[in-house]
Amino acid sequence: MEDEKRSLPENLSSLVVDYIKNKIFKGQFKEGDHVTEVKIAEELGISRAPVREGIRELQNQGLMKSVPRKGNFIVRMGLDDVREIFDIRLLLENSVLEMIIKEKKLTEANYNSLTQIIDQMVTIANGHGDDAEKIVKINQKDMEFHGFLWEKSGSKRREKILRDLYGQLQMAMVIDTQLTGDLGVTAKDHYDIIKYLKLGDLENCKSALKNHISTYKSLKTEN
Repeated sequence: MEDEKRSLPENLSSLVVDYIKNKIFKGQFKEGDHVTEVKIAEELGISRAPVREGIRELQNQGLMKSVPRKGNFIVRMGLDDVREIFDIRLLLENSVLEMIIKEKKLTEANYNSLTQIIDQMVTIANGHGDDAEKIVKINQKDMEFHGFLWEKSGSKRREKILRDLYGQLQMAMVIDTQLTGDLGVTAKDHYDIIKYLKLGDLENCKSALKNHISTYKSLKTEN
């Protein structure tokens, strides 16, 4: 904790957002848990004002909610909520793929970077360790992969919405590991996305993205 206090960023509310997110994704905060400003402020060694701002941002991202006269809580997310988020994500991310292909926004170096991220995901999936820990690590790499594409699209608005949606999906997948399906398949699915991006094949690229999303077990009933 002393290291955290010495390296506090200027934007303390961002520190709060990252701190609470990490607790959620590591399973230290669970659905319905009560989160108090005082406790977070004490843990980080900061005042309550940036904690309040950080919690407000997490509410905007759909990860927390405020209950009048009771406080702030980690949201409970049902399967219908997750499916709706995936539908919205698919719609927006398809438009990102279209922008990248039509405007040829990726270089060979970019493709190499994306491939390296997938290789790391596959290594994590095939490695030893607890499945819950693997899910957290693969989710981080998955976010890195897709976030790279969102950023390269040049659409800041789409990128912001997708990042907020992804936070909710990460939480749902950490809470319910059954949503994650086969970790190896989930990781390797990304190779097809890259393959069709390089070929400029938009339709197959969209299909690869949809197939990637459909590997999540609980969503397969809709396909």
